[in-house]
Amino acid sequence: MPKVSKKDAKEQAALQPVPMVMDADDDNQPSTSSAKATTKFPPMSVFDQNGRKIEFRRVTVPQHRMTPLKTAWLSLYQPITDNLKLDMRMNLKTRKVELKTTPQTKDPGHLQKAADFVHAYIMGFEIADAVALLRLDDLYIESFEVKDVKTLRGEHLSRCIGRLAGKSGKTKFTIENATKTRVVLADSRIHILGSYQNIRIARDAICGLILGSPPGKVYSKLRSVCSRLNSSY
Repeated sequence: MPKVSKKDAKEQAALQPVPMVMDADDDNQPSTSSAKATTKFPPMSVFDQNGRKIEFRRVTVPQHRMTPLKTAWLSLYQPITDNLKLDMRMNLKTRKVELKTTPQTKDPGHLQKAADFVHAYIMGFEIADAVALLRLDDLYIESFEVKDVKTLRGEHLSRCIGRLAGKSGKTKFTIENATKTRVVLADSRIHILGSYQNIRIARDAICGLILGSPPGKVYSKLRSVCSRLNSSY
């Protein structure tokens, strides 16, 4: 067999016909390429029908609050969807309550109000108390721990929490009624719901009890502060 030089091999390769590859968009001829055609979707819009941006809020739910949340779901769902015109759902996989604005939402600030309302119930407030966050604008929630005021451990911490609650909750109810606030004692965490000035008065009374002041002394100081506050109005 005669030897073929490199130059002749290149010339013969150039003379051979090249297979034609049709475009994948051509409907008349099938494509011979191995590349797979990918379907392109338009990007998902983050705007509603009125051209306003769709906003989201997600509230994380602890494991121990999942059962109470499921029990009171309808009581939470109706004010948010009927009054505020928001969408609300529970994501069981991520354990979060998801809120979203709709084209019927009149005020974008309602989304933050709804998130505060759900978060207040998760903290331990009653629905009748937490719903005030939807109706009034000057209500807030303040949270702190006992160790933020004084470092206590073991039985000292237990006695401090018992002193805050009082016998059958008497001390806590007295602070709530005097300052027009709502107080939740969740282990070593304390949550206070109310106006800014009333929260400050209730916080001072609770801090006095944590530092060891007798309940009688705290009550007398609370009465003088509340009477002075009511007289100013």
